[in-house]
Amino acid sequence: MLTQRIALVIQYLGTHFHGWQRQPNQRTVQEEIETVLGGVLNQPTRVIAAGRTDTGVHAAAQVAHFEASSPIPPERWAGVLNSRLPNDILVLASAAVDSQWHARFSAVSRRYRYILYTHKQPNLFVRPFSWHYYYAPLDESLIQEALNPLVGHHHLAAFHRAGSQRQHSWVEVQEAKCDRHGPFVQIEVQANGFLYGMMRLLVGLLVEVGTSERDPSSFKDLWVNERRSEVKYAAPAQGLCLLRVAYPESPFPPEIWWDTMPEFALSPSFMKLPYSLH
Repeated sequence: MLTQRIALVIQYLGTHFHGWQRQPNQRTVQEEIETVLGGVLNQPTRVIAAGRTDTGVHAAAQVAHFEASSPIPPERWAGVLNSRLPNDILVLASAAVDSQWHARFSAVSRRYRYILYTHKQPNLFVRPFSWHYYYAPLDESLIQEALNPLVGHHHLAAFHRAGSQRQHSWVEVQEAKCDRHGPFVQIEVQANGFLYGMMRLLVGLLVEVGTSERDPSSFKDLWVNERRSEVKYAAPAQGLCLLRVAYPESPFPPEIWWDTMPEFALSPSFMKLPYSLH
């Protein structure tokens, strides 16, 4: 029987995972999927992802691949896996790809979204997917001003956490934007690749810009001159989601992987309510 390379589009809630990558004595997304595949194929099977998300980080359309010698049709693997995987992992689709296609090395971009919830009133349904930041008003226009110079090919060592196996800190940022939807401030960055911890360190510093604690020119000066010691705080993991991964020729139609994470919205009337109705 011929061996096929199968690509997957995967969603997962990162809340109860110690990231994507398999680690001893920790629950990871990779281990959960590999365990199920090993049971179906009766042999150890490695799953390679487009990127390694950290502890607590979500994915709306992660992409991965594995090798299989099986009579199961490629498009059926999504259903086979979903019937055996836990509820916080969902395979959106599966497809056969060429043996040279690689989930990580064939990708041309990754896009992350970070959500900040700025209303003083907490919300249980928002909490797992956002940073409840209500300590000071956030000006999204200042954050966008700080983001604009990031677009391009830059050395971003200021946003590179220790412990990475990557040998350099060069990143091609393709798009960076910040917008507001009521109490929700969304920061999205698309790049050819991301440094270890880059998005959470970036957002932690952008909050200083949004509150006028740091001006946009100071923000740029910091990363241009690689002053990593001044980047002290990483934004909480639960606000971050791997939104999508793009390829020159995707094996999946856009509706499978393009913006599959819903955006939060609250009624305008909610924003006008007093904090106490007594």
